[in-house]
Amino acid sequence: MLVVGDSISAGYGLASGTGWVALLQRKLSAEHSAYRVVNASISGDTTAGGRARLGALLEQHRPAVTVIELGGNDGLRGGNLEAMRDNLDAMIAAAQKAGSRVLLVGMRLPPNYGPAYVQRFAATFAEVAKARKAALVPFLFEGFGEDNAMFQPDGIHPVAAAQDKLLDNVWRELGPLLGTPGKER
Repeated sequence: MLVVGDSISAGYGLASGTGWVALLQRKLSAEHSAYRVVNASISGDTTAGGRARLGALLEQHRPAVTVIELGGNDGLRGGNLEAMRDNLDAMIAAAQKAGSRVLLVGMRLPPNYGPAYVQRFAATFAEVAKARKAALVPFLFEGFGEDNAMFQPDGIHPVAAAQDKLLDNVWRELGPLLGTPGKER
């Protein structure tokens, strides 16, 4: 399983091994799953960066499942949403062509970006996932995104106590892609 994400999946500001991706590997191991998680997340990455490096990652790791958790930095930088859409679409298409099932992880922006941009940003994830028939986590911070105590002082990166919640939000959609525990599909 390949996770291509940004600082949220890279575990920015957290002790090594305490981020949601590390917790995912522990959960899979505890369930005697054959899946091995490769975390190819890079703090600060955008959909353009992920798209540029995905081909080599797919070739190197040949994942059965690819989790794409990118777009947050595109939005926080006020990036072009059509470019973000094109990058996400191309990444999903490349992963599917390589034989990987795909989970796209959605994000939302704070309201200070303006209602039109914020709504368009959030809708992009669902639209791309639907068009490519990929699984979707609508909002990674679902259930705690409004709780300031769950974020580091920067207000962007979740604290260690939030990592189980991130994993729960991902697992809801990831679990069905994995098939029978202990076996790869």
